[in-house]
Amino acid sequence: MNPASIPHGPRRPAWAGRNYSLLTTAAVVTSLGANGSLIAAAFAVLDAGGDGGDVGLVAAARTLPLVVFLLIGGTLADRVPRHRVMVAANALNCLSQGTFAVLVLAGEPRLWQMMLLSALGGTGQAFFGPAAEGMLLSSVEGEQAGRAFAVFRMATQGAALGGAALGGALVAAVGPGWVLALDAAAFALAAALRSFLDVSHIPPRAPGEGMLADLRDGWREFIGRPWLWSIVVQFSIANAVVGAAEAVYGPLVTRDSLGGAGPWGLALAAFGAGTVAGALLMTRWKPRRLLLAGTLCVFPLALPSAALAVPVPTGVLYGVMFAAGTTVEVFGVSWMTALHQEIPEEKLSRVSAYDWFGSVALTPLATALAGPAEAALGRAAALWGCAVLVVLVTALVLLVPDVRTLPRRTQPIAAPKAASTDAERPVEGLR
Repeated sequence: MNPASIPHGPRRPAWAGRNYSLLTTAAVVTSLGANGSLIAAAFAVLDAGGDGGDVGLVAAARTLPLVVFLLIGGTLADRVPRHRVMVAANALNCLSQGTFAVLVLAGEPRLWQMMLLSALGGTGQAFFGPAAEGMLLSSVEGEQAGRAFAVFRMATQGAALGGAALGGALVAAVGPGWVLALDAAAFALAAALRSFLDVSHIPPRAPGEGMLADLRDGWREFIGRPWLWSIVVQFSIANAVVGAAEAVYGPLVTRDSLGGAGPWGLALAAFGAGTVAGALLMTRWKPRRLLLAGTLCVFPLALPSAALAVPVPTGVLYGVMFAAGTTVEVFGVSWMTALHQEIPEEKLSRVSAYDWFGSVALTPLATALAGPAEAALGRAAALWGCAVLVVLVTALVLLVPDVRTLPRRTQPIAAPKAASTDAERPVEGLR
């Protein structure tokens, strides 16, 4: 038989190189564990006798280190090989989640212990996030970048769907401790996969002027683009209120009115299914005005908070979560594509750090205040307030001309001279 006639399995697309494939596989693994652990952490607090305020404090303890360490993490990721930062961060997450699991399985963990371990997990995420985003954005190039990001997000959101549904079911069946233990194992496996990323072909970065100079340069890149900082401000508020609704009010509403951890896990899974559908849509659809299309699709993100405020029956809640996930994923892919085409590769992690920093800056405050807000206003009023704020800030960002007009490009462009002072400097990258 002629070897050429032997059928072969499907080949990877040209844009799905080795690093991209490793990054996607590792992200799927951690998404499976992390989305189950979010449910497990909330119900670990409730099972230990905590209330909504305690759930909010544990959630805030995880997000506060993001605010403190994100900018340092982004600068570090543009100065040293990004994969090393990612592996170290995964190791810290493995340690913190493993300890959290042991405490929950051994007995009643104390609130301060859960807050401390959640803070360690948030610290790992602060260093991991900018490095991972910079590495992913630089692992693809050309006009197929949008499709590559859509496939990546489809894979990870599909894992999030499975992780949330499985996590909710496992919390109900065997308790939150075992779900936290599985998350720790997922981080260990992901760290092993990311250690195989190939950066041998990348020249080392020449010595710079120091971390503060890098932070200033990243700030100039960030603040010089109105579309960038305005959307980050928008999501600083939107993420805060949606995070409070998801981390605090969602578990409480489902516990009191909809059946507990299982239905809430399915609701989060429905959101994940929507994001998979949105990412699948974006593998085909290439809107000419990236940010206009994406921002219009943020409005439905207000629907889950409104549905919980009623509260609607579980079937309606699942449909609302699916719709919100589908539309917000259109924004997610459009946003990644805009960053890829507009930001110089050597500054991706620094700019991503400012993006992440702004996007999570208010989340610790919102989650910490969720309990007091419920006590002062009532749960339904607090949830309606979350929905109104999402609609308001999304409408305001459409007033920015660049948000309405930024076009899709087939190739990344160089940074404007006014926004960059070292564009020619050799920098760590992952093409």
